[in-house]
Amino acid sequence: MKDTQSFNTEDLASVATFFKVFGDPTRLKILYGLENGEMNVQEIANLAGVSQSAVSQHLKYLRIARLVSFRKDGKNVYYKLNDEHISRILSLGAEHYLETQA
Repeated sequence: MKDTQSFNTEDLASVATFFKVFGDPTRLKILYGLENGEMNVQEIANLAGVSQSAVSQHLKYLRIARLVSFRKDGKNVYYKLNDEHISRILSLGAEHYLETQA
């Protein structure tokens, strides 16, 4: 793992872009929902309260950022969090928010 003290400007820009992904409430709903296990687009749309089209756009963004992965089962596509790091980031973010509200 790279020492964060040696991050150059390009590294910092990449980390900033990574954190921007978490800056959208719908994407956060999707990520928090996927903590419970994999879901298809319709289930995610129901959870997030948005259209399947909107969910697909958000999932595309989350895939590019490597936060979610998918598998196909016939015509169905199931999404899940890419790895445990994502759950830890979500948990720490929620924990920090709750502590600042006390």
